[in-house]
Amino acid sequence: MTSTPLVLVGAVGWQHPAWRNAFYPDGLPDDWMLSYYNTQFQAVYLPASVWQAASETSWEQWLNDTRATFYFVLEPADATPAQPARERVLLATPAWEARHVWWLDETPDLRLLAQRIARQAASGEPLFVLSRSGDLGLLQQANTLRQVMGY
Repeated sequence: MTSTPLVLVGAVGWQHPAWRNAFYPDGLPDDWMLSYYNTQFQAVYLPASVWQAASETSWEQWLNDTRATFYFVLEPADATPAQPARERVLLATPAWEARHVWWLDETPDLRLLAQRIARQAASGEPLFVLSRSGDLGLLQQANTLRQVMGY
């Protein structure tokens, strides 16, 4: 069983157009983007339209391209098809999301985030700090906070 890190930082998707020359190295092929993203972040949130359209081959590639401590958080769908049965693939039901997700764009206050991390640490359950917009500055700040707090 894979041990889940306590604080995992990531964005909705990994293919933000604005990241092409600001985050990803120049000339990085599209099919290497997830591998690179995985070196900087610990999770990715996938909209239902993305993960439902992914083939079994794509899922296998995504899982193989990421570390054993990297997680895929899936947006719930109206008609939920079978998701990959893997420990690193989590369905973000509303109840689960309320306990495990901090939307960075909605509450970018790092002091509040630090307090939430401390409360979450007491529970021993993971906290996914996610950005809908893919704001690299906020994501880097959240990653730095995670590291400073020892997670």
